Amino acid sequence: MGSGHEQVVFCSDPGSGLRAVIAVYSTALGPALGGTRFFPYASEEAAVADALALSKAMAYKNSLAGLDLGGGKAVIIGDPHTDKTEALLRAYGRFVESLGGRYLTACDVGTYNADLDVVARETRFAHGRSEAFGGCGDSSVLTAFGVFQGMRAAAQHRWGSPTLAGRTVAVAGVGKVGSWLVDRLIADGASVVVTDVDPAAVARVRARHSAVQAVADTATLVRTPHDVYAPCALGGALDDETVAVLPAEIVCGGANNQLAHEGTAELLRGRGVLYAPDYLVNAGGVIQVEDERHGFSFPRAESKATSIFDVALRVFAAADAEGVSPAVAADRLAEERMSSVGRLATIRLPR
Repeated sequence: MGSGHEQVVFCSDPGSGLRAVIAVYSTALGPALGGTRFFPYASEEAAVADALALSKAMAYKNSLAGLDLGGGKAVIIGDPHTDKTEALLRAYGRFVESLGGRYLTACDVGTYNADLDVVARETRFAHGRSEAFGGCGDSSVLTAFGVFQGMRAAAQHRWGSPTLAGRTVAVAGVGKVGSWLVDRLIADGASVVVTDVDPAAVARVRARHSAVQAVADTATLVRTPHDVYAPCALGGALDDETVAVLPAEIVCGGANNQLAHEGTAELLRGRGVLYAPDYLVNAGGVIQVEDERHGFSFPRAESKATSIFDVALRVFAAADAEGVSPAVAADRLAEERMSSVGRLATIRLPR
């Protein structure tokens, strides 16, 4: 396969219609934690490619966040609005259980706390559950908080002050994470312009914040004058065309896998745009989910997530010192921890 993954599992249950892929990239630091994405992929190949990319990103995210967790991800092929059933989710839970704890699952695009409650009826390894079941609830709250901390760090690095007050932030996607981020930005004194493929999502944000401006689509948004661009929808948002026209000095958003290809980070650097690596700044959600394993405490999880600010500053400083993009600097820090701490597993402990 050549991807560096430890394990890829194909899951099929014709009775419930389940077709899923679970990818475990690394367990060097601990069990591979990563959410379950429920999405109508065009093909099985597309689903596998997404699972491979997302699981690797989770390994780096968990490492950089200082968690004792490896990285994994699962994707369920189908339309979550029409194909999601109790039988399908429980069948998926049995496949997760069969991995014996090598993979810990949680929410992602197309799955919610209530879905994980169903999955958990078949496995001990489902997290991000409803508060009614002792879970951490909606992890998008701390995901947005972490993105905001990363954005503050980027503002500090670029403009010398850790605030977005007086700046214009363009938010692409105001679903779960994007809408919480808008709340933080408005409270901090920023001007905000948004777009989303779902008009109802835009309407909900503007109902809370009448000063928020909205534009028709992402193509319009990236050409609208702004200081910070925040991609908060699906991956691949930063393609060559977008980078070429982007007026922002900073890119910092909640979406996973924002860079369309490996050269995108260098294109941003060449244009003088400071890129806050997505898996660094959107780690608040996984920090929240990880805390659930210890008996969830929101204040404790929020306190942990504030560390994203300091880690981002370290990444920006390392990038400058080494003459590389922040994406490369973040990868190096994550790989260093996976290597140095992960090797401890070779030291045998008495049973």
